[in-house]
Amino acid sequence: MDSSASPSDEDLATISAKIVIAGGFGVGKTTLVGSVSEVPPLNTEAWMTEAGQGVDDLSPDGGKSTTTVAMDFGRISLHSDLLLYLFGTPGQPRFWFLWDDISRGALGAIVLVDTRRLDQSFAAINYFENDSDLPFVVAINRFDGELTHEVDEVRDALALGPDVPLITCDARDRASVTEALQALVRHTLSLARLSSPGGGSPLPQAESTYSPA
Repeated sequence: MDSSASPSDEDLATISAKIVIAGGFGVGKTTLVGSVSEVPPLNTEAWMTEAGQGVDDLSPDGGKSTTTVAMDFGRISLHSDLLLYLFGTPGQPRFWFLWDDISRGALGAIVLVDTRRLDQSFAAINYFENDSDLPFVVAINRFDGELTHEVDEVRDALALGPDVPLITCDARDRASVTEALQALVRHTLSLARLSSPGGGSPLPQAESTYSPA
């Protein structure tokens, strides 16, 4: 048999899936996508101006000068056969109408939380609990690399059920963000197996397949 007829690793089809990165304003979604993306991330940041005072909720440290007005986009090869496309939602309430379109066809979502402003997280968690059928995990963003509250305390404050994974991550750190994405994929696979007597499809909402060049 001609060995050239055997497919190499490079010829194997790769599954691509869409992941939503959600959360309130200023929790670190743009930073997360940018820290892990293998391609230059695409974002729709706009400068915050005086006209936005009273409309846009400012970050607690006053250091945020831009805001996402549509979405962030990035890409990461999580495994040799799994390519994730990351779509970050805008955090401002006036752009929430975009969330349905951004979430359509996604495999799952990470809801990023800032413990300094937990109230900013309730809308995103409510969306995925009640208005979307996407599996999701909640990730506490460790600002300054520190965890200011115990994980169980955050779970209670957010009124998260025991079936929703609650993890920590540093949105600035590629390895930490990768671990969060892996946690989401594991959670999605677990739910798929539970919902299907035959084991289910490993990636039930995968976007497409392709052969990498």
